[in-house]
Amino acid sequence: MDLSGTSCYYARTMLRRLSPIALGLACALAGCVVTTYEGQGKPPDAPAPSIPVSTGRAPTSGVSTPMPRADGPKAIAASHVLVQWRGSMRAPPDIIRSKEEARQRAEDVLAKARAGEDFAKLAAEFSDEPRAAERGGSLGTFERDSMVKPFADAAFELDVGEVSNLVETVFGFHVIKRTQ
Repeated sequence: MDLSGTSCYYARTMLRRLSPIALGLACALAGCVVTTYEGQGKPPDAPAPSIPVSTGRAPTSGVSTPMPRADGPKAIAASHVLVQWRGSMRAPPDIIRSKEEARQRAEDVLAKARAGEDFAKLAAEFSDEPRAAERGGSLGTFERDSMVKPFADAAFELDVGEVSNLVETVFGFHVIKRTQ
């Protein structure tokens, strides 16, 4: 059954009403290519989209979302302070602070960490992560794919001993210190 050309266009038009998943599945099984081009024949050539390039360093202020280093290590060790807000993932019921209050608390922790205060003591005092006080905020050694992307990207961007900018994840705001 040939679904190329007009027939494939008709199939795409009809399947759009069902769902994007049904459209993709039907066209993949039929052997046609789903594009935004709806004319006859081959779509016109277009330049490839530009891809943002990382400078390789985290920004100097604000919440960071650095691009991963291509030449980085496979695993690192780090400690962190997690500051949660009401509604952040896995926040216990006793966390009642707003997101803005959590951000302010995390910024205070960040300032203290950058001023040289003992990171393990900061984790014990300020972190909402269970057992953070026992471990001094230590996460041990981990690979990039064992952490949520914003956290992993920021942690793997750091040099040993360096403290991150604020990192926001679904769990809360993190201040990360790379230890190895």
